[in-house]
Amino acid sequence: MNSDKWYSGQSQVFWTCKALLEGRTITHKTEIREVRGWRLGAIVHRLRRHYGWPIEAEYRGPDNVAHYRLMPGTDPASLRFPRSAVDLDPKGDAA
Repeated sequence: MNSDKWYSGQSQVFWTCKALLEGRTITHKTEIREVRGWRLGAIVHRLRRHYGWPIEAEYRGPDNVAHYRLMPGTDPASLRFPRSAVDLDPKGDAA
């Protein structure tokens, strides 16, 4: 497999990073509706653990649905970006 094809500017990771940077609160249902994705929990976990993103989760409703958002006041320039979201990095760096 060509590794350059694995990283896509239109990936679910890119969408997740962009939505969080825009100050949105997102859920699995949002991801399904907007990008037909299904791995939001795994993406958020990786952004938190591997890249150090300060993402908050609030569990709501009887089904305990996770609502994710970037902590208020987070400086995008302080974040490390995954390769598939490097276009969003204000520094132009990939981690």
